Amino acid sequence: MGRSGVQNNKAHKNRFSSKSSRNLHKTSLQGRICKPDGNQLKGAKAARIQHGKMLREQKRAAFLKEKRASGGLTSAPRVIVLFPLFASVDLNSLGEDVSNLLSEYKLRATVADLIAFVSSAKENTSSFIDSFGSQCLSVLRTIGLPSTAVFIRDLPSGLKMKNVLRKTCASHLASEFPKDCEFYPADTRDELRKFMRLFKEQRLSIPHWRSQRPYVVAQKVGMLVDDKSPGECTLLLSGYLRARKLSVNQLVHVTGVGDFQLSQVEVLKDPYPVNERKKHNSMELDDSHDEEVLRSLVPDPMRQEPLVVENTPDPLAGEQTWPTEAEMAEADRNQKQGKPKKKSLPQGTSAYQAAWIVDKIDEEDSDNGDSHDDDDDDDMALDRGQDHYSNQDQDFEDDKETLYVQDMDDETHNDSEMMDDENLTREQYEDKIKKIKEAHAEDEEFPDEVETPIDQPARKRFAKYRGVKSLRTSSWDPNESLPQDYARIFAFDNFARTRKLVVKQALKMEEEEESRDDCVPTGSYVRLHIKGVPLVAAFKLSSIVSTKPIIAFGLLQHESKMSVLHFSLKKYDGYEDPIKTKEELVFHVGFRQFVARPVFSTDSLRADKLKMGRFLHPGPGPTLASVYGPISFSSLPLVVLKISERSYAPAVAALGTLKSIEPNKIILKQIVLTGYLQRVSKMKASVRYMFHNPEDVRWFKPVEVETKCGRRGRVKEPLGTHGAMKCIFNGVVQQHDVVCMKLYKRAYPKWPERIYPQLL
Repeated sequence: MGRSGVQNNKAHKNRFSSKSSRNLHKTSLQGRICKPDGNQLKGAKAARIQHGKMLREQKRAAFLKEKRASGGLTSAPRVIVLFPLFASVDLNSLGEDVSNLLSEYKLRATVADLIAFVSSAKENTSSFIDSFGSQCLSVLRTIGLPSTAVFIRDLPSGLKMKNVLRKTCASHLASEFPKDCEFYPADTRDELRKFMRLFKEQRLSIPHWRSQRPYVVAQKVGMLVDDKSPGECTLLLSGYLRARKLSVNQLVHVTGVGDFQLSQVEVLKDPYPVNERKKHNSMELDDSHDEEVLRSLVPDPMRQEPLVVENTPDPLAGEQTWPTEAEMAEADRNQKQGKPKKKSLPQGTSAYQAAWIVDKIDEEDSDNGDSHDDDDDDDMALDRGQDHYSNQDQDFEDDKETLYVQDMDDETHNDSEMMDDENLTREQYEDKIKKIKEAHAEDEEFPDEVETPIDQPARKRFAKYRGVKSLRTSSWDPNESLPQDYARIFAFDNFARTRKLVVKQALKMEEEEESRDDCVPTGSYVRLHIKGVPLVAAFKLSSIVSTKPIIAFGLLQHESKMSVLHFSLKKYDGYEDPIKTKEELVFHVGFRQFVARPVFSTDSLRADKLKMGRFLHPGPGPTLASVYGPISFSSLPLVVLKISERSYAPAVAALGTLKSIEPNKIILKQIVLTGYLQRVSKMKASVRYMFHNPEDVRWFKPVEVETKCGRRGRVKEPLGTHGAMKCIFNGVVQQHDVVCMKLYKRAYPKWPERIYPQLL
């Protein structure tokens, strides 16, 4: 008989059962990996708690240190800028009220720590901001806004209408400002007191690039003329040191003037101390306080950073020198190992005469091989093609000098003509601007298309161009045929590593409290003795110190040297005039201003070779601008200004940021030669009007051709004597299609006539 089994059903849950009994199957050790003991679990948890507590204490200590440094008695005064969003806003009365409240709350306010934008509620508009205010606001957002606040003036006296209008103004302006921006009514002094109470305890935020370098906003400017160096003087700038410590061995940059060395740094007594006992006479004794020197620092000649701007090239560095003994021995070995070629010589020719006879076998082989190896020569550089056609172009080598002049770039020639605008009449100037606008419109419709000259062979006109099959995969030597200006710049083997070391060195100097005797602490009132400043620039600075801010900031290591800088920028929406490549522009990068003549190119992440653009076109994607300029390590904002000959004030032309410093980045200028189909037979076609003689067709035969509808092909052979050619494509060609041949040559930025604008 079979064994009778007993069915065991799952017991019902008891409402009074404990939670542990219900989860017994989860905590059972049978068939499960055991968890660690309670002591181990308790130790790990305690370590995590202790680590989190330590991090909180470090953040709290750093916050308190920053708060004491920014709001203490020894800190530099805070800067409040009142910026009107409407031209009709009255700032005089508001400025007086803010100045009185600063002394009441024991605050010192003199680059801006806080920007207070002032708007008016009485304007009959829905935006509460005019066009000029919107333009300035977009530029300030690109540079980086510090802590911001918005003052609303001219609100009605009624409480209900006042709240409604204040909320309406805040809702319209909220999208233009950061999320933490606050809106304050600012009609009465009691309303301003509310803002001052918050401003006194507020933790101010400043742009990151401004906190990386020490800087001084000059309150007084003087100069000491030295008879030993005519045309130069020692510039004296007095002001509060901000952001970081300044070493007397550092280089400093005066905005709009240039980079200089320091001859002396004097730490002066604070002319505006926050002290109630001296509050009544602090403003009267500022002249005597300025003359009281607390400490004087002199640079160490062994540790001072040298002022090097350009590299001094050796003109004989590329010349051939006399061969060494090792090179001569190697040449002898190669000569012994090599087998001499047999030459067909006339009868009676000696060995000495045979050495002077040109061997024409190689030339004949190259001419014959050019017709048999069409498929293998598609990627061949065109500048090597002159060896294949030496019999047909014997006069090409004799006309090198003439060719160099005739091959001058059209854009470069036009750029030189733009420098003579002051000699033109008004009608001639308007005609030139009209031609530039027409060229800009034509470049948008037919980019890079050029016409082959009839009176000059194409192989001579485009001798510097070559065919490139792919911008991503084709090779191009970055050190090939570099211009002379590349001998004046500096390059890094590893720029990222150098930047990391320089920033680490600056942070190390900042962390050292008392071990450095050549540094001035942040918040000190100093007088900088800047030597070697041009006398004309010093006079200009002395005349505008009361109306415009004059800033001197410390440079990091290598930041005075010239290199090739690449900026990612976009054309400003409010600027409508065309911006041509290699046109003289003013680049405002961080604190620094310099003149540049950039080369524009399309920014691409997939290819290491970029295509140059003749104009800066507005568009959704950013454009890369490559210039000769001084090195800057951190990512800095960029504002491009264009100074017109007919207007005094510069106009904002483009906005962007510093992307990289890379002299080896290849930028290629592209030209497109177009031809029209004469006869079409499926994948074969005869093309005319691209060239005007058969020699040019043979010269450009290795270059691949393509059509505007996407077909790709190659040149098979010339037809007739007027430049027609037979082409084979990878698909059926339409009769209305246009055949294009793309040629490239490397483009470089142009060295400006002057680096700094000298306070234009």
